[in-house]
Amino acid sequence: MSTDTSEPDTSQPDTPEPAAVVSAEQQAREAELTARVLASFDGTADPRLRQLMQAAVRHLHAFLREVRLSEDEWQQGIEFLTAAGHITDERRQEFILLSDTLGASMQTIAINNEAYADATEATVFGPFFVEDAPLVQLGGDIAGGAKGQPCWVEGTVLDTGGKPVPGARIEVWEADEDGRYDLQYDDDRRAGRGHLFSADDGSYRFWAVTPTPYPIPYDGPVGKMLEATGRSPMRASHLHFMVSAEGLRTLVTHIFVRGDDRLESDSVFGVKESLVRDFAEQAAGTPTPDGRDLGDATWSRVRFDIVLAPGGA
Repeated sequence: MSTDTSEPDTSQPDTPEPAAVVSAEQQAREAELTARVLASFDGTADPRLRQLMQAAVRHLHAFLREVRLSEDEWQQGIEFLTAAGHITDERRQEFILLSDTLGASMQTIAINNEAYADATEATVFGPFFVEDAPLVQLGGDIAGGAKGQPCWVEGTVLDTGGKPVPGARIEVWEADEDGRYDLQYDDDRRAGRGHLFSADDGSYRFWAVTPTPYPIPYDGPVGKMLEATGRSPMRASHLHFMVSAEGLRTLVTHIFVRGDDRLESDSVFGVKESLVRDFAEQAAGTPTPDGRDLGDATWSRVRFDIVLAPGGA
């Protein structure tokens, strides 16, 4: 993959590259190879696996033939994927970043979370979720020492019939004001994340920090790809949610800060208009909903009502 970052020539309008002239004999040879590779999977016992492998071969071969990939470009692609594997560890998942930045994550989410009534829209999971987030009581603080402006988050979990959902598990996680998740620090801190459960009336509430924009990790191969293609690694300000309840479809989503100038250029294509919320700035000294004393600090508040689709919908 080329890493040439020179300015593109804008003197000519963007037009598709002319198709390479390929002789009929050459086309036949290439088609014959594709057919042989496809046939090699005919004996796959699992029909879904057979479908996936043969579709992958068809699309991969079609890409190679369309762009007339050179052997040098093929080698650069192999090196790119190798580098992505080498940088991936228990704290960093470069292949999720790659999927996110190519829109593959959002496309998969769209396919698997079909619109249903007024159910809340899903968005990308991201690479920073962990299973062992601490339990936070209703009204508690997920910040855990993470730096940032205090933010009061509240809402109600409902089903698509408008009925409150008690006992829904709500996982929340976010970056601090420096744009870093706890996993990106070298210590074992747990900050900016937690889980809680909705009350009997479906309501929930907690303290967090006001989301701020931050870059996805760009010191690896995905970052080089973004640089080479003139794309920013910045994500729009957001707060992650994963909400689950018995009999209902698990929701993975974010809420975004209205007014953030990165809403239109989010590096992983995660922003949806229905998920943009007002994070209302509160002046220092404004009474907090739970009586918390914030001294002379400003704070914000946001409401996010969550609607879960039926399981299997």
